[in-house]
Parts: sequence; C-alpha cells; structure tokens
Amino acid sequence: MLRTLNELVRFETKDPSLKMVSLSSLELSRDLSVARVYFSMLDPNGDPAPVQEGLERASGFLRSRLGREVKIRHVPELRFAHDDSAAEAQRISSLIDRALDSDKSNEQR
Repeated sequence: MLRTLNELVRFETKDPSLKMVSLSSLELSRDLSVARVYFSMLDPNGDPAPVQEGLERASGFLRSRLGREVKIRHVPELRFAHDDSAAEAQRISSLIDRALDSDKSNEQR
C-alpha cells in the first residue's frame, strides 16, 4: 500500500507542493478503516503545513486510485502526519558535532 501511495503521489498528483515529499510509513487501525500515513520532505527544515494540506486535498483521489491498484474490499481513510525523524536526526547530529568541537577546543587549551 505504501509503495503504491508513493507512486501515486509522485507520478499522478499535479500539486507542486507534493513533488518533494516521500511517504515514509503507514499504520493501519485494527479494523483497517483508517490508515495513518507518515510523510517526510526532502528539505527536513521546510514547513510541513503546505505539504500536509496538499496531501489532505489529494486524499480522495489517492484513496480512489489506491482502491483500483490494491485489491481490497474497503479502502481505509487516509490521514497524514509529518514524520520529523530526519530533522530530529539532523538536529542530534549537529549537537554531537558541536560537543565534539567543544571537547577538541578544550583539549587544546
């Protein structure tokens, strides 16, 4: 399902705000009625709000196309959430780099 949604977002949608987005994971509810789809952006420091709005506008289209591509009886409702793990990883890496630089400068004194 996730692979199909990624292909639909990348090749079938016309919204320019969705061109630099990747759907990173998908969680289905127990009864399979809701799919929470997490997205990340190629620019981890970019504003996710326009992308989320674009995905929500496209959710009906994505859901109908998903129903055609994936043979399931009931296509779940799509709910989108920003996956900020890339930005968080970048922030942590930056903190580690600063700590290492600080340690080096303290050793040289």
